[in-house]
Amino acid sequence: MHLVPLERAHRKAIDDHTVCEAIEAIGEPERIPVWADRFSLLSEPHRLMLLLAVRHAGPIAVTDLATATGINDTTVSQILRLLRASGTVSAEKDGRIVRYRLTDPHLAALLDHVSVP
Repeated sequence: MHLVPLERAHRKAIDDHTVCEAIEAIGEPERIPVWADRFSLLSEPHRLMLLLAVRHAGPIAVTDLATATGINDTTVSQILRLLRASGTVSAEKDGRIVRYRLTDPHLAALLDHVSVP
């Protein structure tokens, strides 16, 4: 049980090797909230639709996202504001048009595994 922190070393384990595998799978505990935040972005259907659209069609404008998703422009803008604040998407200005692209490579990898039936 070489990976068990000292403060937990007194606990009995049934299978020492599985405890170490579990600890290894968790990785650095301070990274868990970062991943939880990523997953929370995916938990709301409109955000997930926008993220999928931006991932696969970006850079893409608000109006085009609204048309593609069926979400009104104002709601799309509000969601994109949240996604920008979280560092998930970035905006690129092209004259009067603002286009959005996904900037979180880890989230992009997750979205690549989302299959549409």
